[in-house]
Amino acid sequence: MNRFLQYTFGVIFSICLMVVLLFTAVEAAVYWTPGYFEKEYKKYNVTESVSMKMDDLMDVTNQMMAYLKGNRTELQVNTTMGGVRRDFFSAREIAHMEDVQGLFLGAMSIRRGCLMVMVLCLIILMLLKISWNNTFPRSVLIGSGLFFLGSAVIAGIISSDFTKYFIMFHHMFFTNDFWMLDPSTDMLINIVPEGFFRDTVFYIGFLYFFSVVILLALCVFLMRKKGENSK
Repeated sequence: MNRFLQYTFGVIFSICLMVVLLFTAVEAAVYWTPGYFEKEYKKYNVTESVSMKMDDLMDVTNQMMAYLKGNRTELQVNTTMGGVRRDFFSAREIAHMEDVQGLFLGAMSIRRGCLMVMVLCLIILMLLKISWNNTFPRSVLIGSGLFFLGSAVIAGIISSDFTKYFIMFHHMFFTNDFWMLDPSTDMLINIVPEGFFRDTVFYIGFLYFFSVVILLALCVFLMRKKGENSK
């Protein structure tokens, strides 16, 4: 019974860890990678599309990303486009970004909740006197491997037709049609075109899978080390 509980809480810990790593990969891609937005803007010639200088465009971007994190109370940014001072975001774009902010902050709340569950699991495992060089890495390997496999399958499906699943994502997570923007009037869709989202999703996937592979390799190393010591 004790061994069963050890594996159960170990698997729960690992699944929560996978969620934490996934949401952290999202944050790392769009907040922690120096020059990421500027590189993407140059790749898709965004400054030409919106008739803006890169410095002005990056100022809008920084204000937008601060808003998503809840560090700004309102989104509207006054900037220069085509030599004219104007508000960058339309009312429809602001309404959509309010929904996006709710989604992002919700994901961060889930991550905090998972971290709390992980701490609770570790306390319980310490009380159960788990083997940290054998049972624990084995249970983490099981839970992480299952989550990793599921994520890989989903990633493969999405990569087969990104546009289709990109649209499906919006239908699933947004209860209105504010995300359906007009490139002739709405600037948001011009600065973050579909190609930008495709690149970002793949980059997030790379960061996530790389971190999971390191975790799995560490678990295998600990298990092998335990096996060698027991000989």
